[in-house]
Amino acid sequence: HVTRREKRAEEFKPHDETISLNVPGSDTSGAETARAAIRTKYATMQTKIDAASDVAGIKTALGG
Repeated sequence: HVTRREKRAEEFKPHDETISLNVPGSDTSGAETARAAIRTKYATMQTKIDAASDVAGIKTALGG
């Protein structure tokens, strides 16, 4: 659980910075689109984890 969250946070990091700084001319809509794709990726991963019936299934869901 912790590993998945850390990976997700790392993927969000560059987009969070773009959005939080709100620099004029920066592509905040692109950053938000990227964040939405990351959220979808990890939601799908969580669904696969929840459906796993053993440790091997969880590892597969985590991509390892």
